[in-house]
Amino acid sequence: MPITVEPFTDDFAAEIGDVDLSRPPDEDDWRAIRAAFGRYAVLVFPGQSLTVDQHLAFAARFGPLERSVASVMPGETLRVRAEIADIANLTADGRVWSAGHRLRQFQLGNRLWHTDSSFKEPTGYASLLYARSVAPVGGHTEFADLRAAWDALPAELRTRAEGRVAEHSLLYSRRRLGFTDWSPQELAAFAPVARPLVRTLPDTGRRTLYLASHIGRIRGLPDDEAEALVAALVAHATERRFTYLHRWRVGDLVMWDNRCTMHRGRPFDDTRWPRDLQRATTSDAADVFAAEVTAIAAPTQAPGPPGSRTSVA
Repeated sequence: MPITVEPFTDDFAAEIGDVDLSRPPDEDDWRAIRAAFGRYAVLVFPGQSLTVDQHLAFAARFGPLERSVASVMPGETLRVRAEIADIANLTADGRVWSAGHRLRQFQLGNRLWHTDSSFKEPTGYASLLYARSVAPVGGHTEFADLRAAWDALPAELRTRAEGRVAEHSLLYSRRRLGFTDWSPQELAAFAPVARPLVRTLPDTGRRTLYLASHIGRIRGLPDDEAEALVAALVAHATERRFTYLHRWRVGDLVMWDNRCTMHRGRPFDDTRWPRDLQRATTSDAADVFAAEVTAIAAPTQAPGPPGSRTSVA
Protein backbone atom coordinates (compact mmCIF):
# COMPACT_ATOMS: atom_id res chain seq x y z
CA MET A 1 0.00 0.00 0.00
CA PRO A 2 1.44 3.42 -0.92
CA ILE A 3 1.87 6.06 1.76
CA THR A 4 -1.01 8.37 2.60
CA VAL A 5 -0.44 12.13 2.51
CA GLU A 6 -2.99 14.28 4.35
CA PRO A 7 -2.09 18.00 4.04
CA PHE A 8 -2.99 20.42 6.80
CA THR A 9 -2.99 23.24 4.21
CA ASP A 10 -2.52 23.26 0.45
CA ASP A 11 1.24 23.83 0.61
CA PHE A 12 2.40 23.66 4.24
CA ALA A 13 2.56 20.75 6.70
CA ALA A 14 1.15 17.29 6.04
CA GLU A 15 0.56 14.07 7.95
CA ILE A 16 2.04 10.89 6.46
CA GLY A 17 0.34 7.53 7.03
CA ASP A 18 0.81 3.90 6.00
CA VAL A 19 4.55 3.88 6.63
CA ASP A 20 6.61 2.19 9.36
CA LEU A 21 9.88 4.09 9.73
CA SER A 22 11.45 1.31 11.81
CA ARG A 23 12.09 -0.33 8.42
CA PRO A 24 13.69 1.42 5.43
CA PRO A 25 10.94 2.70 3.10
CA ASP A 26 10.87 1.05 -0.32
CA GLU A 27 11.82 3.18 -3.30
CA ASP A 28 8.26 4.19 -4.18
CA ASP A 29 7.55 5.30 -0.61
CA TRP A 30 10.91 7.06 -0.41
CA ARG A 31 10.18 9.06 -3.57
CA ALA A 32 6.73 9.95 -2.24
CA ILE A 33 8.18 11.10 1.10
CA ARG A 34 10.81 13.21 -0.66
CA ALA A 35 8.16 14.78 -2.89
CA ALA A 36 5.92 15.53 0.11
CA PHE A 37 8.85 17.05 1.99
CA GLY A 38 9.69 19.31 -0.94
CA ARG A 39 6.12 20.53 -1.19
CA TYR A 40 4.96 20.78 2.44
CA ALA A 41 8.28 21.40 4.31
CA VAL A 42 6.83 19.94 7.56
CA LEU A 43 5.84 16.26 7.72
CA VAL A 44 4.21 14.44 10.66
CA PHE A 45 4.64 10.66 10.93
CA PRO A 46 2.31 9.52 13.75
CA GLY A 47 2.39 6.26 15.66
CA GLN A 48 6.05 5.38 15.12
CA SER A 49 8.04 3.06 17.41
CA LEU A 50 11.72 3.77 16.84
CA THR A 51 15.00 2.90 18.46
CA VAL A 52 17.69 5.57 18.39
CA ASP A 53 19.46 3.66 15.61
CA GLN A 54 16.28 3.52 13.51
CA HIS A 55 15.63 7.22 14.09
CA LEU A 56 19.16 8.10 12.97
CA ALA A 57 19.07 5.71 10.02
CA PHE A 58 15.97 7.39 8.58
CA ALA A 59 17.40 10.85 9.23
CA ALA A 60 20.65 9.93 7.47
CA ARG A 61 18.71 9.42 4.24
CA PHE A 62 18.47 13.25 4.16
CA GLY A 63 22.18 13.98 4.54
CA PRO A 64 25.13 13.85 6.95
CA LEU A 65 24.12 13.73 10.62
CA GLU A 66 25.14 16.66 12.80
CA ARG A 67 26.53 16.42 16.30
CA SER A 68 24.53 18.16 18.99
CA VAL A 69 25.43 21.60 20.32
CA ALA A 70 25.73 20.09 23.82
CA SER A 71 28.60 17.91 22.61
CA VAL A 72 30.85 21.00 22.44
CA MET A 73 29.72 22.44 25.77
CA PRO A 74 32.32 21.54 28.41
CA GLY A 75 31.02 20.14 31.66
CA GLU A 76 27.80 18.78 30.16
CA THR A 77 27.23 15.02 30.46
CA LEU A 78 25.21 13.81 27.48
CA ARG A 79 22.08 11.80 28.23
CA VAL A 80 21.88 10.55 24.63
CA ARG A 81 24.23 9.98 21.70
CA ALA A 82 26.11 12.98 20.32
CA GLU A 83 24.19 12.74 17.03
CA ILE A 84 20.95 13.41 18.93
CA ALA A 85 19.97 16.88 20.09
CA ASP A 86 18.39 16.27 23.48
CA ILE A 87 15.18 18.35 23.63
CA ALA A 88 14.14 16.71 26.90
CA ASN A 89 13.92 18.41 30.29
CA LEU A 90 15.89 15.60 31.92
CA THR A 91 19.35 15.48 33.47
CA ALA A 92 21.88 12.84 32.50
CA ASP A 93 20.61 10.57 35.30
CA GLY A 94 16.98 10.89 34.13
CA ARG A 95 15.64 13.39 36.66
CA VAL A 96 13.51 16.42 35.75
CA TRP A 97 15.86 19.39 35.81
CA SER A 98 15.66 22.22 38.32
CA ALA A 99 14.81 25.82 37.43
CA GLY A 100 18.46 26.86 37.77
CA HIS A 101 19.99 24.02 35.73
CA ARG A 102 22.45 25.51 33.20
CA LEU A 103 21.20 23.45 30.28
CA ARG A 104 17.62 24.49 31.06
CA GLN A 105 18.61 28.17 30.93
CA PHE A 106 20.34 27.50 27.62
CA GLN A 107 17.44 25.55 26.10
CA LEU A 108 14.87 28.21 26.91
CA GLY A 109 16.15 29.72 23.67
CA ASN A 110 14.16 27.01 21.85
CA ARG A 111 11.03 28.99 22.77
CA LEU A 112 12.17 31.78 20.46
CA TRP A 113 11.39 31.60 16.74
CA HIS A 114 14.49 30.00 15.24
CA THR A 115 15.99 27.84 12.51
CA ASP A 116 18.05 24.84 13.56
CA SER A 117 21.77 25.19 12.86
CA SER A 118 21.61 28.42 10.87
CA PHE A 119 24.67 29.33 12.99
CA LYS A 120 26.65 26.23 11.94
CA GLU A 121 28.95 25.57 9.02
CA PRO A 122 27.42 23.89 7.11
CA THR A 123 23.89 24.88 8.07
CA GLY A 124 21.06 22.50 8.90
CA TYR A 125 18.90 20.89 6.26
CA ALA A 126 16.34 18.47 7.77
CA SER A 127 15.43 18.13 11.45
CA LEU A 128 13.56 15.03 12.66
CA LEU A 129 12.13 15.29 16.19
CA TYR A 130 10.77 12.13 17.84
CA ALA A 131 8.47 12.07 20.89
CA ARG A 132 9.27 9.36 23.45
CA SER A 133 7.21 11.03 26.18
CA VAL A 134 5.19 14.26 26.23
CA ALA A 135 3.87 16.70 28.82
CA PRO A 136 0.14 16.41 29.64
CA VAL A 137 -0.34 20.15 29.09
CA GLY A 138 1.54 22.49 26.74
CA GLY A 139 4.90 21.89 25.10
CA HIS A 140 3.57 22.11 21.54
CA THR A 141 5.76 23.15 18.59
CA GLU A 142 4.81 25.92 16.17
CA PHE A 143 6.13 26.18 12.61
CA ALA A 144 6.21 29.08 10.13
CA ASP A 145 6.41 28.81 6.33
CA LEU A 146 9.07 31.29 5.20
CA ARG A 147 8.38 30.58 1.51
CA ALA A 148 4.78 31.74 1.75
CA ALA A 149 5.88 34.63 3.96
CA TRP A 150 8.28 35.80 1.24
CA ASP A 151 5.62 35.47 -1.47
CA ALA A 152 3.28 37.70 0.55
CA LEU A 153 5.91 40.13 1.83
CA PRO A 154 4.98 43.79 1.26
CA ALA A 155 7.09 45.47 -1.42
CA GLU A 156 8.75 47.88 1.02
CA LEU A 157 9.95 45.06 3.29
CA ARG A 158 11.01 42.98 0.29
CA THR A 159 13.22 45.81 -0.94
CA ARG A 160 14.79 46.25 2.51
CA ALA A 161 15.50 42.52 2.89
CA GLU A 162 16.75 41.60 -0.58
CA GLY A 163 20.52 41.50 -0.94
CA ARG A 164 21.24 41.63 2.79
CA VAL A 165 23.66 39.43 4.74
CA ALA A 166 22.86 38.63 8.36
CA GLU A 167 25.16 37.26 11.06
CA HIS A 168 23.90 34.21 12.96
CA SER A 169 25.16 32.88 16.29
CA LEU A 170 23.84 31.03 19.33
CA LEU A 171 25.51 33.80 21.32
CA TYR A 172 22.98 36.25 19.92
CA SER A 173 19.83 34.21 20.55
CA ARG A 174 20.81 33.26 24.09
CA ARG A 175 21.79 36.84 24.90
CA ARG A 176 18.16 37.80 24.23
CA LEU A 177 17.24 35.72 27.28
CA GLY A 178 20.09 36.98 29.43
CA PHE A 179 22.24 33.86 29.01
CA THR A 180 25.87 34.98 28.82
CA ASP A 181 27.61 32.19 30.75
CA TRP A 182 29.98 31.06 27.99
CA SER A 183 33.27 29.22 28.20
CA PRO A 184 36.14 30.17 25.84
CA GLN A 185 35.52 26.92 23.95
CA GLU A 186 31.86 27.82 23.43
CA LEU A 187 32.66 31.38 22.35
CA ALA A 188 34.95 29.96 19.65
CA ALA A 189 32.48 27.25 18.57
CA PHE A 190 29.59 29.69 18.25
CA ALA A 191 31.37 32.56 16.50
CA PRO A 192 29.02 34.45 14.13
CA VAL A 193 28.62 33.27 10.52
CA ALA A 194 27.26 35.15 7.49
CA ARG A 195 23.99 34.09 5.87
CA PRO A 196 21.74 35.74 3.25
CA LEU A 197 18.50 37.15 4.62
CA VAL A 198 16.72 35.90 1.50
CA ARG A 199 17.72 32.70 -0.27
CA THR A 200 16.75 30.51 -3.22
CA LEU A 201 16.03 26.82 -2.69
CA PRO A 202 18.22 25.00 -5.22
CA ASP A 203 15.87 22.05 -5.71
CA THR A 204 12.70 24.06 -6.40
CA GLY A 205 13.93 27.53 -7.31
CA ARG A 206 11.55 29.09 -4.76
CA ARG A 207 12.60 32.21 -2.93
CA THR A 208 12.32 32.21 0.84
CA LEU A 209 13.21 34.29 3.85
CA TYR A 210 15.98 32.86 6.03
CA LEU A 211 15.30 34.05 9.57
CA ALA A 212 16.15 33.04 13.12
CA SER A 213 16.47 34.44 16.61
CA HIS A 214 20.17 33.69 16.06
CA ILE A 215 20.48 36.85 13.90
CA GLY A 216 22.37 39.54 15.79
CA ARG A 217 23.50 41.90 13.06
CA ILE A 218 22.84 42.73 9.40
CA ARG A 219 25.83 43.91 7.45
CA GLY A 220 25.52 47.43 6.16
CA LEU A 221 22.89 48.49 8.71
CA PRO A 222 23.24 50.13 12.11
CA ASP A 223 22.25 47.72 14.86
CA ASP A 224 18.99 49.48 15.69
CA GLU A 225 17.86 49.41 12.04
CA ALA A 226 18.90 45.77 11.71
CA GLU A 227 16.97 44.82 14.82
CA ALA A 228 13.87 46.64 13.57
CA LEU A 229 14.08 44.97 10.16
CA VAL A 230 14.42 41.46 11.61
CA ALA A 231 11.55 42.14 14.03
CA ALA A 232 9.32 43.29 11.16
CA LEU A 233 10.18 40.25 9.03
CA VAL A 234 9.59 37.81 11.91
CA ALA A 235 6.30 39.48 12.81
CA HIS A 236 5.13 39.09 9.21
CA ALA A 237 6.42 35.52 8.80
CA THR A 238 4.72 34.29 11.97
CA GLU A 239 1.25 35.60 11.18
CA ARG A 240 -1.37 32.92 11.72
CA ARG A 241 -1.86 32.40 7.97
CA PHE A 242 1.73 31.13 7.64
CA THR A 243 1.90 28.85 10.73
CA TYR A 244 1.06 25.33 11.88
CA LEU A 245 0.88 24.29 15.56
CA HIS A 246 1.76 20.67 16.33
CA ARG A 247 0.32 19.07 19.48
CA TRP A 248 2.61 16.18 20.35
CA ARG A 249 1.59 12.57 20.84
CA VAL A 250 3.92 9.79 21.95
CA GLY A 251 5.34 8.16 18.81
CA ASP A 252 5.13 11.25 16.60
CA LEU A 253 8.11 11.88 14.35
CA VAL A 254 7.96 15.41 12.95
CA MET A 255 10.46 16.54 10.35
CA TRP A 256 10.95 19.97 8.81
CA ASP A 257 13.05 21.80 6.26
CA ASN A 258 15.38 24.26 8.02
CA ARG A 259 16.06 26.07 4.77
CA CYS A 260 12.56 27.56 4.58
CA THR A 261 10.85 27.23 7.97
CA MET A 262 11.17 28.62 11.47
CA HIS A 263 9.81 26.97 14.60
CA ARG A 264 9.52 27.50 18.32
CA GLY A 265 8.67 25.36 21.32
CA ARG A 266 5.66 26.47 23.33
CA PRO A 267 5.93 26.67 27.13
CA PHE A 268 5.04 23.90 29.58
CA ASP A 269 5.83 23.25 33.25
CA ASP A 270 9.30 21.87 32.56
CA THR A 271 10.31 21.59 36.21
CA ARG A 272 7.28 19.38 36.96
CA TRP A 273 6.42 17.12 34.02
CA PRO A 274 9.06 14.98 32.28
CA ARG A 275 9.14 15.25 28.50
CA ASP A 276 11.52 13.34 26.24
CA LEU A 277 11.86 14.62 22.68
CA GLN A 278 14.95 13.71 20.67
CA ARG A 279 16.06 15.38 17.46
CA ALA A 280 18.32 14.31 14.62
CA THR A 281 19.45 17.04 12.23
CA THR A 282 21.25 16.69 8.91
CA SER A 283 23.61 19.15 7.27
CA ASP A 284 23.03 21.03 4.04
CA ALA A 285 25.68 21.29 1.33
CA ALA A 286 28.75 23.21 2.49
CA ASP A 287 28.63 25.67 -0.44
CA VAL A 288 24.86 26.20 -0.50
CA PHE A 289 25.16 29.98 0.02
CA ALA A 290 28.20 30.55 -2.17
CA ALA A 291 26.45 32.24 -5.10
CA GLU A 292 24.16 34.41 -2.98
CA VAL A 293 26.76 35.59 -0.47
CA THR A 294 29.47 36.34 -3.05
CA ALA A 295 26.95 38.32 -5.10
CA ILE A 296 26.53 40.73 -2.20
CA ALA A 297 29.24 43.32 -1.68
CA ALA A 298 31.67 42.50 1.12
CA PRO A 299 31.54 44.73 4.22
CA THR A 300 34.11 47.49 4.59
CA GLN A 301 34.53 46.93 8.33
CA ALA A 302 34.87 43.71 10.29
CA PRO A 303 32.09 43.05 12.81
CA GLY A 304 32.68 43.54 16.50
CA PRO A 305 32.27 40.64 18.93
CA PRO A 306 28.77 39.50 19.93
CA GLY A 307 27.35 41.96 22.42
CA SER A 308 29.16 44.98 21.02
CA ARG A 309 27.34 47.81 19.24
CA THR A 310 29.78 48.05 16.34
CA SER A 311 27.89 48.11 13.06
CA VAL A 312 29.16 46.97 9.70
CA ALA A 313 29.04 49.53 6.91
